[in-house]
Amino acid sequence: MLLIAIESSCDETAAAVIRDDGEILSEVVASQAKLHAEYGGVVPELASRAHMERILPVVDQAVKRAGVALKDLDAVAVTNTPGLAGSLLVGVVAAKALALALGVPLIAVNHLLAHVYACRIAAKKDVFPCVGLIVSGGHTSLYRCGHPLDFELLGATIDDAAGEAFDKVAAMLQLPYPGGPNIQRVAEHGDPKAYRFPRTFKNDPENLNFSFSGLKTAVRYQLVGEGKQNFEELVISEEHRANIAASFQAAVVDVLATKARHALQKTGMKNLCVGGGVAANGVLRARLERDAKRFGFQFFTAPLSLCTDNAVMGAIAWERYRAGEFADLDLNFEAGVVRASH
Repeated sequence: MLLIAIESSCDETAAAVIRDDGEILSEVVASQAKLHAEYGGVVPELASRAHMERILPVVDQAVKRAGVALKDLDAVAVTNTPGLAGSLLVGVVAAKALALALGVPLIAVNHLLAHVYACRIAAKKDVFPCVGLIVSGGHTSLYRCGHPLDFELLGATIDDAAGEAFDKVAAMLQLPYPGGPNIQRVAEHGDPKAYRFPRTFKNDPENLNFSFSGLKTAVRYQLVGEGKQNFEELVISEEHRANIAASFQAAVVDVLATKARHALQKTGMKNLCVGGGVAANGVLRARLERDAKRFGFQFFTAPLSLCTDNAVMGAIAWERYRAGEFADLDLNFEAGVVRASH
């Protein structure tokens, strides 16, 4: 049996043809990174227009690369939450039209659950039950994951997501978008102990929420002083830039790793699955690998290609298929991000 998974929650238009045994027959991703680079972040209106232009060619290419025909598909899966409203709308409309035309079931995919499921795809074995840490440009959240369809929110950011903080600090440091990989690159030449930036909520094991706005503000003050925001005319030495980048990255990684460990201790679980774009950060991966050995848990993450948005992680749809959880053709999108209450 075959399904096609469609992903358009933010700025990647993606489709993948996946067999019911988990084999990926094809995957296609049309990136919008260059489109948004000059703006320093994703522009929702531009993203949705780009999805409209690319969705049908991407689906067509995915089917052709898989060596199958549309009539061979047994189901259509689509990300319908969370994400940018316009972007989600494009994918959902395309998926509903395809499911209706083929007369096959439609399956709704939660983008965040799929990021955790990507760890199972990479491990090629069951990783549940686990604690799921999702870190990306729009989300920073912890989940108790009993099985692929059983997720309970343990904590989330109350303001900026980790990836969002990376992008904003990169802009302050006059580094190009996307911020994450560029900060990591520059930080390799810096001292992570040069500045002791704040680590909000780190030392409270009962509070599994995150906050990165104070850290972002501390970086700004270190660069230009309190109350000043003129970064464009700021002259930053390479050493200063590298030290701030390294110290900022160290603070984010420290908070993420510590909160993940607190979640494992609180739930009694032994597996940690980390997904999302920030999961590609090499310093974070190295820290979690060390912590896994030190504190006795198993750490799972996806390969770099499955950390950023993709349709392969839509393989979670087979879990819903087997459970008989199908969506109606009036399926709607649910935009937004996961935020913790104050």
